[in-house]
Amino acid sequence: MADTVDRSKLNETGVIEVRYWAAARSAAGVDGDEISVTGPISLAEVVERVARLHPDTRLLDVIGVCSVLLGDRPVATEDPAALQVPPGSTLQFLPPFAGG
Repeated sequence: MADTVDRSKLNETGVIEVRYWAAARSAAGVDGDEISVTGPISLAEVVERVARLHPDTRLLDVIGVCSVLLGDRPVATEDPAALQVPPGSTLQFLPPFAGG
């Protein structure tokens, strides 16, 4: 997991925290990941990097149908290649829930 970082060795602003909920958590096998960055990266790059962290899982399929929050702001309808995720951000993947 080369993309994960020990926060004690890196300034907080150099990390994007990725959180997985429900089926995304189950697919990833973890609650979340920390991705080290040297500046803003696109949402598409975040997705590519988490896919590399969890090969041979169904995580990429699950997050493809997720609602996505950047901080508290829904961003799932924005262009993933254009949306910049700055260091220090929290990105959350929330799968659709049954009945809601």
